[in-house]
Parts: sequence; C-alpha cells; structure tokens
Amino acid sequence: MNLASAMSVVVVAAVGALVALAQSAFADPPAEPRVLTDIPEIGRRGGEIRTLVVRARDTRLLHVYGNARLVSFDRELNFVPDILKSFEVEDGRIFTFRLRRGHRWSDGHPFTSEDFRFWWEDVALDPKLSPMGPPVRMLVEGEPPSVEVIDELTIRYRWSKPNPFFLPLNAAATPEFIYAPKHYLARFHAKYADPAELERLIKETRSRDWMQLFRRKERMSEFDNPELPTLQPWVLTNAPPAERFIAVRNPHFHRVDAKGQQLPYLDRLILQVVDAKLIPIKTAAGETDLQARGLSLKDYTFLKESEGRSGLKIYLWRESRGARLALYPNLNANDPVWRALFRDRRFRLALSLGLDREAINQYLYFGLATPSNNTLLPDSPLFSEAIGNACLGYDPKRANQLLDELGLKERTREGLRKLPDGRPMELVIETAGEDTEQVDLLELVRDFWRALGIKIHSRPSERELFRNRIFAGEALMVVWFGKENGIITPNMAPWEFAPTSQADQPHWPKWGQYFETKGKAGEPPDLPEAVRLLELYKAWMAATDDTQRVAIWREMLDLYAQQCWTIGTVANVLQPVAARNNLVNLPEEGVWGWEPYAQFGFYRPDTFWLKK
Repeated sequence: MNLASAMSVVVVAAVGALVALAQSAFADPPAEPRVLTDIPEIGRRGGEIRTLVVRARDTRLLHVYGNARLVSFDRELNFVPDILKSFEVEDGRIFTFRLRRGHRWSDGHPFTSEDFRFWWEDVALDPKLSPMGPPVRMLVEGEPPSVEVIDELTIRYRWSKPNPFFLPLNAAATPEFIYAPKHYLARFHAKYADPAELERLIKETRSRDWMQLFRRKERMSEFDNPELPTLQPWVLTNAPPAERFIAVRNPHFHRVDAKGQQLPYLDRLILQVVDAKLIPIKTAAGETDLQARGLSLKDYTFLKESEGRSGLKIYLWRESRGARLALYPNLNANDPVWRALFRDRRFRLALSLGLDREAINQYLYFGLATPSNNTLLPDSPLFSEAIGNACLGYDPKRANQLLDELGLKERTREGLRKLPDGRPMELVIETAGEDTEQVDLLELVRDFWRALGIKIHSRPSERELFRNRIFAGEALMVVWFGKENGIITPNMAPWEFAPTSQADQPHWPKWGQYFETKGKAGEPPDLPEAVRLLELYKAWMAATDDTQRVAIWREMLDLYAQQCWTIGTVANVLQPVAARNNLVNLPEEGVWGWEPYAQFGFYRPDTFWLKK
C-alpha cells in the first residue's frame, strides 16, 4: 500500500470513528422507553440501506415502514402500547392513554398531552381547518368524544357508546393522527401566530390563506416536510421534488433493545425514485438493499439467478389479501336485466363454479397459490373450512344447470345464452388498465365462461374513470384486488364484509354510499342478506367483549361466504422480497400486506442491522 492510500484509510477510519462517537452521544431515548425483548438478534448501530420508489409521494413509506404508533400489533395481532406507555379501556368506550416520561419529538421538544389537546381543539374542532368537523373515524353514530387532559402525560377519550374502531385506528398502517407538534405548528395557526409573521409566511409560501399554509406544513402521514417534527425512527432531511430522499436516525426515538441500545440500528434510509419498469432490473443489479414494491412473482426466477452478482437474497412472502384478484358483479348496476341476475345467488354461484382456479394458479402463479373465494386465509383464527371453501370448485356441469334453472336456456346461433330480454349474454368486465396481470386473468376467464354460453369483453380505463363508472352503475362487473386483509382477528372491524363503503366495495357501491352519507345519497340495501350483514356490523360495533365479537364475526363470515357476493380467484400469491445478504432480522418467511402489516413495518425495520 502506498503512502497516499494509507493516509486515505486512516482519514476514513478517523472520520468513521468520529461519526460513530457523535451518533452515540446524540442519543436521547425517553426515561421510560419501550424495551423490545423479542429482537431475533441484537445488533449494532450504523450503516444505511436503500430502497427504490416510483414517485416523490412515496416519502410516506418512511411513516409506514417506521410503524411507530400509539398502539401497535404484536406478532399475534393483539394490541400493545408502543408510543404510549400504557392504555386502559373501560366498557369499550372510555380510553385512557399514558405517555412515556421524557419522550421527545425528533427536534428535542417534549411530547406531551398538550399535543393531543392541540390537535383535537385547534385542528379537528376548528371550523376553518376542519369545516366538516372531526374525522368520521373519530365519531360513534355521529357523536364526537369528550377529551379530557388529566395531566402532562395522561389524556382520556370518552364516548357514550363503545368505539371498537379507536385502537385499530391508532395502530393502522395509515392511522388517524390524533396528536400534532403544537410547538412547531402553532406559528402557522391564526389562534397562536403573530398576525404580521403569519401574513409574511402566507405570501412567502404562496398559500391562499393561513388554513392552506397550515395544512401544507402539517401533513404528518405524507412525511414530506423535513421541518415537521416526528416520532418515527427516521427523520426526512430533504423535501420534494427530488429523485433521492435521505432519512436519518431520530435521536429521541422511544424504542431500545434488551441491552439498552437505542433503536433504530440503521443510521439512514435512502429512497431512490426510479421508473417502475426499471425496479426489477435495478434490483437484479444490486442497486437496492431492501425491495418488494415494484416486484412480482414473474420476476422471481430472474432475481434468483442474479443473487450471486447482486449481493441480495431473494425471499418469497405470502400476500395477506383474501384474494389476489377478484371479480365483482355490480349489484347496483343500472341495467335492470343484468342487475336482477347479479342479485340472484344462483347466478353468482354459477359464475364462480365456472372458473378453473387451478388453471389460473398454474398459468399466472406457477402453481404456488391456492384457490380462494375472497374471504379469509387459514391463518385467521376465525377461519373454517366451511367459510374458506364456500362457492369454490370447478364444476361447469353444475354451473350450466344453475343457469338453466334461471331460465337462460335459449341460445343464439353462436351458442351464447340469451338474457331474459332476448339480448345475447355478452358481459363487459372493466379494469383500471394498470397492469397486464388483470388482462391475463380475463383472457382465462373468457374461455371458462364461454363454455357456459357467456361471452365477455374487457374494457380498460384510467383509474378515476374506472371508479366513476362503478359509482354511477355503468360498470356491470369489474376485476380488482381482493379483500385487503384475509388474516382477520375478532378485534378487527368487519367493514369489508358489510355494505359500508362506496370506494372499496365495487359489488355494491350505491349501498356503501348510502351508509357513508347516512342516507343522503346512494340506495339502501334491499336484499335481506345484505341488510342482515349491516345489522351484524352494527352489533359488532356495540359489542363489549371478545365472546360477542367472535359470535358476530362467525355469523357474518358464514353469510358472506355462502352468498358468493364476489368471485375470488386465488390467494397466498407469493411476493418476492430482495434484501442485502448481510441484513439481519428481516424474516425469511413473512406476510406481505398493507393492513395490518404495513408491509415491512410489522417486522420493525428499526431492528434491522448490517453485519458488515
């Protein structure tokens, strides 16, 4: 080694030592931290990992992957305190939250009950900032909570009726923030700010008024304002627009390992914005250290073959969806003939029995998935064979018999069945046109249903138009992802199994709209089975113990599955996960999903570390 090289090594080592020393000194966890005793392998602090994203808005993943929540899920999906030191629930309607002594925001300012009071009184109840009132998810039958600040570290929320959504709301991958850093945001709020200074800031930022300025600064879930203090493990250092975002360790993060080392172990998380089509290629080239988004099962062989040169290990995690993709007949379709058929269980069952799911599995997913009716996965404690197998099986003979029973015996010269009004049974299935997987699925469905005497056509459209057509009743049937979470526990809300949402339930959008608007828009459910699902949903909301919730869930699931409301395809589709081969504590086998898993967040990336 020459003198210049030796000097370089010495300088690098010296700088590294100084950085490590500075980071070690600049660590200030709460006096009462959360001690993680279940970390698979205790690590050491240092290093950085990169991940690829497709747009600047993906800075929100720093909040999702950080997954620091007031309450969080343990490995069995039970609620445990996280940011909170403790919580108490009385009668399902009174919630007392206690904070950790000495906990601070990322900028060092104390995190106290005043941050909760500020959000509730000065944001949620401010008619200018929240003209529609508090978030809907904070209301129980239209009733807001009474909020009582007990002391600097204790706050209490009280409703007159049970609120089973409150804890899930605070543990979600996309939670409702019920606190905000008053010390930072007050300077943008008319109640607290100096009027002259506020006016200057409005002009400087080209905001319309102080409300717009405040909302721009307060976007906690978007994680796009480096000045906004956070409680997450990493803090963003640069704002959009950019092609590379760097987040650094939060020196006041509230978790420590069993040895008392403050987490996160990693110094930095780096998000690199790239074209979505390039993610598999760049992953194979080793230009990322942790990647799942942008990868699919069809990339697995290519990625696996590149392990030797990329320095990555390729794992396969199971998806948590009730089905990878499902077909949704629109029970609120405008066409009266198709609507009547879709509302008849026999027709829905015939369509389901006409699908060869094993062929779909082999052709699209290499035989690695499992047939699914878009309800639950076997991992759920509520799963039963009766629920999981309802409406499944490839039985074209029985499907044709059901169609004949419906009076659809007459056929055209081409062999197509005729609708009751004489039209040939040609069904348009709409897609958002965002990937080839849905198109490939419909190619298979076209052949299966043609054997039943039904001809299908696919219509791709931009997502906004796609949704509008569903809402308006113009779409007869759509293909879309299955239920977000197929691993349900009794304490999780059953909203996906009752007509409660317009946007997320394309099989009955007008019923969902009626529920969401409290009868001001949409249509009330008029099928007895759908009405019963809503009754059970409301009974679950009023339940105060697990025994009641389990009984309600089981009746809902049995009714929902037996009715074949949606036509699932396959579940347990495998998601490739690429990770640097010296990254420790990332499980080789995991579950990939948004709620409640927050993708990587459930596995606590703050505990990941690099061996070299």
